[in-house]
Amino acid sequence: REKRVGRMSSIDTAEANEECVGPASERAGKESGCDGCPNQQKCASGEGRQEDPDIPAICERLKDVKHKVLVLSGKGGVGKSTMTAQLAFALAGQGLRVGLLDIDICGPSIPHMLGLTGESIHQSASGWSPVYVSQEGLGPDDDDVELGVMSIGFMLPDKDRAVIWRGPRKNGLIKQFLTDVEWGELDYLLVDTPPGTSDEHISIVQYLSKALGPNDGAVIVSTPQEVSLMDVRKELSFCAMTKLRVLGVIENMAGMLTPMPKLQLRDKQGRDVSEASLALLRERCPELLEHFAYADVFPSAGGGAEAMAAAFGVPFFGRVPLDPEIVRACEAGTSYTAGMQLRGARSLLQPIVDKLIAATTEGEVGAPSPMNGS
Repeated sequence: REKRVGRMSSIDTAEANEECVGPASERAGKESGCDGCPNQQKCASGEGRQEDPDIPAICERLKDVKHKVLVLSGKGGVGKSTMTAQLAFALAGQGLRVGLLDIDICGPSIPHMLGLTGESIHQSASGWSPVYVSQEGLGPDDDDVELGVMSIGFMLPDKDRAVIWRGPRKNGLIKQFLTDVEWGELDYLLVDTPPGTSDEHISIVQYLSKALGPNDGAVIVSTPQEVSLMDVRKELSFCAMTKLRVLGVIENMAGMLTPMPKLQLRDKQGRDVSEASLALLRERCPELLEHFAYADVFPSAGGGAEAMAAAFGVPFFGRVPLDPEIVRACEAGTSYTAGMQLRGARSLLQPIVDKLIAATTEGEVGAPSPMNGS
């Protein structure tokens, strides 16, 4: 179904100078860094500061959504979708009403990670209806759990079909998601984004410019090594340039964590000696088998994501190691946090969830209480 996309600025930000202050800035077209830019005359005229006519409709559609959180990273493969999916599960498991919008148009993995592969969008009189997750173990009372999802993955006739779209068509669908999806009342709307600082990121920030509250903003995901941090720094710069508040930074894949009995041990010749080694431990030091093994996987560059966050003056939410249980939960489309709680074990994500709730509810009356990492 096609929908009027509305007036889009003719300013092509892809051709802008590296020092671009943004077409919506009061200084657009007037800075020294604007000299020679093909957009300079249009920016100076104020064309980029004209409000998109569909923004009021977006604000109206999202008026009952308390908090909007964008999950961003300049680098691909750092676990943005993993973090978005599992944060959504964890928030919903605390009895909060949660929506998850997937704007990774060319790589929509959210339906798989939430166990919704093969589902489709339903049209109602009030707009598109999200696809809702229904599974046990999200909270003390399944009737209180609400987790709705919207993704282009629900619109593809074949899950392996490539989406080969240019920027304007991507922007049109993102706007349609914001104007047409009937989320209803939500405590949180999480937005999963592709890597980079391109069309989808510029569009979602512009479209939400009037809908974001003072406690809304972005969660930035990185891995510890410099090859990731160098791109994530650009994402933090993007947030500063677009005046998008950074709620916190997560360092994902910060080492590997696994139970001792699941370790695979090899000798110098590469032969598997796991069984013999574990048998020796059971005989001589069985209490060691109750522990977890941890190892650094990626080299941390200059303090990793925590040091980067400090350099940019933004909060650091914490580290999440490579944990096989998180991987299994994402592959199965289930909640890692709920699974750990059922085992009587601590969720590695709970401290991050608590910090996210604290950052987005600062100063609010009746804000959810932290779970204290349990």
